[in-house]
Amino acid sequence: MILSVEELQFLYRNRKILHEIAFTIDEGEVVAILGPNGVGKTTLLKCLNRILHPKGGAVHIDGENLFNLGTMEIARLIGYVPQRVETGRLTAFDAVLLGRRPHIRWDVTEKDLKIVDSVFKLLSMENLRLSYIDEMSGGELQKVAIARSLVQEPKVLLLDEPTSSLDLKNQVEILATIRQIVLDHKIAAVMTMHDLNQALRYADRFILLKGGKVHALGGVEVITPQVIEEVYGLPVIIGEISGMRCVVPGSPAWDCSTDCSTDCVAGKL
Repeated sequence: MILSVEELQFLYRNRKILHEIAFTIDEGEVVAILGPNGVGKTTLLKCLNRILHPKGGAVHIDGENLFNLGTMEIARLIGYVPQRVETGRLTAFDAVLLGRRPHIRWDVTEKDLKIVDSVFKLLSMENLRLSYIDEMSGGELQKVAIARSLVQEPKVLLLDEPTSSLDLKNQVEILATIRQIVLDHKIAAVMTMHDLNQALRYADRFILLKGGKVHALGGVEVITPQVIEEVYGLPVIIGEISGMRCVVPGSPAWDCSTDCSTDCVAGKL
């Protein structure tokens, strides 16, 4: 077990946003946090990173109580990619190199430069090395943010909608790369996502939030038409295309049993 979350609570202006959230993650796992807008997905990530301070509960990484650590110590354990990335007059290389700050004692070393170079190659970003980040597209900027988190060499990656600004090709490439990094380096990744099909393809386990609480937690067995309708308020069918599970949404007034003529595995996962 690499990450343990115990009875985590968060209040905003005396309104409880997160209610006793609890789960564990093993090394080599990718976990998707799912749920509608406003349910607390981003808030949960920020509590795990101590950007926000929970009102109760605990977070442990490799046995270390996160709430007893300093900012730099946390940065050596957790890499965080927010939805919106701040820009400035920096080249992509310099922006990514900043991710090495938790490991730099006196000055940038040859090791630091090699790590940054390797991540640029890993994400196929060599052409962006000397580009200024304030002139980049949203998708390019998102890749820079992911690269910066990777050079931290964290135990846990926290990614808030990491593909929201990317085109389809880059979505697949980035998620596949994250998946491979997690396996190769024996770390863990927690991602908030809206695309259920991408989550099914790249995540090992799923946390579905409803009303600030964990409504369902587990592997693919929890991704059922009933659970999805309970969480999102929308009926769906779940089928397979070329051996991959996929979710097809209906409409609030749609009845799968009478309106669907397609073979599916709805309710049988």
